[in-house]
Amino acid sequence: MAEEFVKAQIKGDKVVVFLKPKCPYCTLAKSVLSKYKFKGGHLEFIDISGRNDMGSIQDYLQQITGARTVPRIFIGEQCIGGGSDVQNLDSSGKLEGMLQAIRALQ
Repeated sequence: MAEEFVKAQIKGDKVVVFLKPKCPYCTLAKSVLSKYKFKGGHLEFIDISGRNDMGSIQDYLQQITGARTVPRIFIGEQCIGGGSDVQNLDSSGKLEGMLQAIRALQ
């Protein structure tokens, strides 16, 4: 069930962030991404804390990304990593190009 949930969320041309609200790296990721003007429906934050299947979701994320930690950030169906990773991509100027490539920005 967790596998189907994750696959359904990351399908298409949007940015999806699996997170827990109290996590400082999740807050960092939200802050970095909030600098960009996304088209409606092209940025989604999914709070997995408190879900009955949270552990299963994190297990599946580990299978497909190599890490169980949050945030797990997907641009399209590609995982770019976590909070520090998205910050580094932003600082290097690469993040904007990745977002433009999937036509997520206004």
